[in-house]
Amino acid sequence: MSKKHNYTAVIKWIGNKGNGTTDYKSYERSHSISVKNKTTIMASSDPAFRGDKEKHNPEDLFLSSLASCHMLWYLHFCATAGVVVLDYVDEATGIMEEEVGGKGKFTLVTLNPKIVVADLSMKEKAIKLHHKANEYCFIANSCNFSILHKPVITVLGE
Repeated sequence: MSKKHNYTAVIKWIGNKGNGTTDYKSYERSHSISVKNKTTIMASSDPAFRGDKEKHNPEDLFLSSLASCHMLWYLHFCATAGVVVLDYVDEATGIMEEEVGGKGKFTLVTLNPKIVVADLSMKEKAIKLHHKANEYCFIANSCNFSILHKPVITVLGE
């Protein structure tokens, strides 16, 4: 039996400089992202689209969601398979292609996790579990582009 999970977020535009959207340059792209009982995220658009470079943008958050979801599934599968992960850092990258008319989409994401495991005997399984994590990741399953995985696994003390 399948389960449905519902999510709610409140996105509030806070970039009205007094004249609303009278033209493309008349307003800021600043907005807040609020989820009940969680820290509010101050966001904007990418600087390429007149956004604030010091705030998260939808593309940053999308890439982060994908990498975070993968990591959480990966850690789960490692824990249940007896692979002891001691450290996990992913420097994920994404490519979004914009068309001439302004439409665009992500075409590639590469996850580059650097993982430290407790013992050499865990290394091979630690590599294989990335494939399983990708199969289960809710965000990855919602994407229609390639997601590459380039894990680097080291053993504590190497």
